[in-house]
Amino acid sequence: MGTNKVAWFVFVVLAIIVGLYPLLYFVLDREFGLLASKSDSLLSNVFWNIGFYGHILLGGLALLIGWIQFSKKLRSANLKRHRNIGKVYVIAAIISGTCGIYIGFYATGGLISSLGFISLGLVWSYTTIKAYLAIRKGDLRLHQGLMIYSYAACFAAVTLRIWLPLLTIAFGDFEVAYRLVAWFCWVPNITFAYYWAHRKGLMLG
Repeated sequence: MGTNKVAWFVFVVLAIIVGLYPLLYFVLDREFGLLASKSDSLLSNVFWNIGFYGHILLGGLALLIGWIQFSKKLRSANLKRHRNIGKVYVIAAIISGTCGIYIGFYATGGLISSLGFISLGLVWSYTTIKAYLAIRKGDLRLHQGLMIYSYAACFAAVTLRIWLPLLTIAFGDFEVAYRLVAWFCWVPNITFAYYWAHRKGLMLG
């Protein structure tokens, strides 16, 4: 198996595993994962809970199906399926991104964390909407370029779970690590997306 195939395999496996990860919140207690760092008053807030579960469930769905759109083989085999999956992804991404912006105001770690996650939500929502509008106008190159950015933002769910334990070990402080991961989980992804899009000749604008 070549390097590219190994990288693709790891990419897909991580997307599927983390895409299914939100389901654990329904089988484990409320102190599982990131909820363990939240106050009782916040956990009892109805609007925050709607935002949180809307974000993780629809974000998980977007992560689960988004990778399929980058497979030329699957795309060429059934263009109608590609379009239908794309529509589901766009709806899931916009709702999850909007919910992410809202819950970002309550992020653990204060202002630095909030700004990081709110920015992520804005970038994800903006690139997804622009990608959808581009294909509606028949601009395939712009659509493909923007979708690389959109899924790079979506993939922050994966990179967050890679960076957070490493940063927590490095600094020995969860809150410090969380402030950093609020930016580390997506800025490198977007940087990679920039170089990938340009390498493919998908110049934006």
